Amino acid sequence: MGVLKYEKLFEPIRLGRTLFRNRIFSSPQDIYRLTSENFLDDNATMFYEVKALGGFASVCIGDMMVDTRAGHSHPFQLRGDDVKGRGSFTRTSEAIKRHGAVAAVELNHAGKNGNVMAANEGFIYGLIDEVRPDGVEIRAMDEEWIERLIKCHADAALFAKQCGFGMITLHGGHGWLLAQFMSPRDNKRTDRWGGSIENRMRFPLAVIEAVRRAVGPDMPIEIRISGSECLDDGYDIDEGVRIAKALDGKVDLIHVSAGHHEVESASMITHPTMFLPDGVNVKYAAEIKKHVTTPVATVGALTDPAMMEEIILSGKADVVQLGRQTLADPYLPLKARLGHEEDIDKCLRCMTCFSRSTASGIFYCAINPVIGHESDVIFGTPPRKPRRVLVVGGGVGGMQAALTASERGHEVILCEKTGELGGTLRCERNVPFKAKLGEYLDRQALRISKNAIEVRLNTEVTPKLAMSLRPDVIIAALGARPVVPGIPGIEHALMAEDVYLDPTLAGDRVAIIGGGLVGLELGVFLAGLGRTVNVVEMLPTTLASTGDVETSEMISNPGLLEAGANIVQGVALSEELKKLPKLAISVSTKALEITTEGLAVEDRNGKLFIDADTVVCAVGQRPLMEEAAALYDCAPEFYQIGDCLSPKDVVTATQTAYQIARDIGRY
Repeated sequence: MGVLKYEKLFEPIRLGRTLFRNRIFSSPQDIYRLTSENFLDDNATMFYEVKALGGFASVCIGDMMVDTRAGHSHPFQLRGDDVKGRGSFTRTSEAIKRHGAVAAVELNHAGKNGNVMAANEGFIYGLIDEVRPDGVEIRAMDEEWIERLIKCHADAALFAKQCGFGMITLHGGHGWLLAQFMSPRDNKRTDRWGGSIENRMRFPLAVIEAVRRAVGPDMPIEIRISGSECLDDGYDIDEGVRIAKALDGKVDLIHVSAGHHEVESASMITHPTMFLPDGVNVKYAAEIKKHVTTPVATVGALTDPAMMEEIILSGKADVVQLGRQTLADPYLPLKARLGHEEDIDKCLRCMTCFSRSTASGIFYCAINPVIGHESDVIFGTPPRKPRRVLVVGGGVGGMQAALTASERGHEVILCEKTGELGGTLRCERNVPFKAKLGEYLDRQALRISKNAIEVRLNTEVTPKLAMSLRPDVIIAALGARPVVPGIPGIEHALMAEDVYLDPTLAGDRVAIIGGGLVGLELGVFLAGLGRTVNVVEMLPTTLASTGDVETSEMISNPGLLEAGANIVQGVALSEELKKLPKLAISVSTKALEITTEGLAVEDRNGKLFIDADTVVCAVGQRPLMEEAAALYDCAPEFYQIGDCLSPKDVVTATQTAYQIARDIGRY
């Protein structure tokens, strides 16, 4: 018996001739922070380097296209067929390796989803002649083109090896090119490349063989597949097993994911939402592992080292791969190995990372302000002059500001008006799909208790009190309060915060005014408790039910929503709403009057009445600007952050708090 709590999780594993230091891999992640030639810039390199620093055994760079002309689904993808990228890729692989991790790269081709070629040339090559739903012509690949693509994969793999990468990951899942050949849903060819399982596997096996010849016998090759496409017309786990058996012995690791990138419902299984349980996709890897001798990896909604240990110990998989969790806490492997698992920040599955990268091109994490600013970790320096810092407000922003300031060597006093830290988000403590948010708030509060931070609860900071504490810096993080709309009968309504705290306040029939995230998530919560819910939104769109604008259109045109809107959580919500027949959404609908019997509204067709036992307001937050501004002259330096400046979200609060606290004392 060794000294490690998670012995199997940290047992090294050999793939090919390479020994990986543990069983925790960072799964393929692409990044939009590229140069104008679609290579990794310095910031992108540090994005991956931080994961290696945190103890992951392998860090995989995602979405390296093997074919610039036809392989790109969108413009922000790496070019694996251009020698000019050698310096960029070599610098990144070396940054990963110098921390003891294996640098891996994912090779990919979009196939009939090659939108860049479609835009440039008016058509795209696919498996058969057809027309995509968006009208793009797809021309069937001939033998010459297929052989060209096989060579493209081999050439890109060799290039990656020359750039110092230690493992090749072939993307054979989620509806991309290799998956299109493997799937009977997509592969309708009648020649030797389609039909039977043997024919459908001919192309991916030919790619694997060509890659093996290119990189040699020692370099590990991983292939990522969907154990099930999770579509009514897609293949199921039984076909996934047949695919895996055809791959058995041909690769060094079978990485079992699930779902399909191009179909929203299946994509929300590939990237499990907060409405799904932890480890929801492990079952696919576990079933496949029963039928193959090749090591198997699992991925999806994994945050708990104890669960990861059980997965490996019970034989469900040999490797666990983490995606979004590497953003929430890149140091998970190191913390787990040292026995500090209580300090691990667990991914909320809030979709902030996907939404922000889609809209802005940069990954941000709601609870980890380092993501997007990795250079602070790699090159950070302490402040020149320690300060006495007063943080007013113990919500998300206030706690992060206090922690960062304390870690930077400042003397910190944190005052909170209520009797506990966590702010208004504490009202969601009873919401099952927000459990990880509560855990995060608890961890932040615990960290504060372990730091040299003076905490004063039940303390309202007035200008008099602030000046008596003689701070050098005040950070005002007072938050916001719910907006109370001027609707006749508003005295009969409840606020969303009240119902979150005590759902028994809501009757059997609930009308919610406001179709933002708060209103929609409250609706899902109440519908899950058996209530009949009608969400009323004055605008023509919500994040989940968009009237004349489809969610997919919002994702491709982020300008349809306010910058920073969590559009991918909107997709997750829309999928959850399909499971809740007792929840309805009415857009372009104005609330007119609240009565004891329900809610009078007006939509495009005129006035109507929604019968409801309870009406709940979820129309936004009023920032406590005046209360914060009253402290502006109580210290030489003064900052407002979070909701008291402008109601936003967790990611904005943590990012701003982190950066302002880092700025203190620089001169």
